[in-house]
Amino acid sequence: MHGAENQPTEAAFEPLLHFEMEMGAFLSDWNHCDQLSTFMARMISHNRTDPVRHSNFFSSALNELLEVSFRSGSPDGRIGCAVYRWGPTERVELTFPCPPGQRQFYREAVSKTRDADAHARYLDSISTDLAPSREAVLLDLSINFDADVRLDESDPPSIRLVVDLPLEGVVR
Repeated sequence: MHGAENQPTEAAFEPLLHFEMEMGAFLSDWNHCDQLSTFMARMISHNRTDPVRHSNFFSSALNELLEVSFRSGSPDGRIGCAVYRWGPTERVELTFPCPPGQRQFYREAVSKTRDADAHARYLDSISTDLAPSREAVLLDLSINFDADVRLDESDPPSIRLVVDLPLEGVVR
């Protein structure tokens, strides 16, 4: 389990990369998720111990997050993604429009990443879902990437998912 006591201060994270685009343009093509995640992973992985391995892990995790925002389906507003680094950890802050009716879903889904039954819930979701749900994706990041997932709702109508990925040095 992840806890706030293990979190560095916000100031400890150094900015690496940031992008923004109109949500309507982002939603116009599912391939944007893969293209953006691949590009960003290559950009930030060049100075890691094993850049190719790091790029592959980061690209996979970021692609999943981008697909979560893609599935929210709200074409109004902007999507923004910022990547920060603190030691072995990459922080992704993904901001996207969230219709009021979906806010509770995100609160519950993020909360479930910290539940004691998160692993069992994840296994159940991947064995019964034809396509990974947004909840399963967040559980996947928490379970398989040892990510800490948080939700910030301070700027309606958007939400921000904050995901800390300790990818450097993690052996899977």
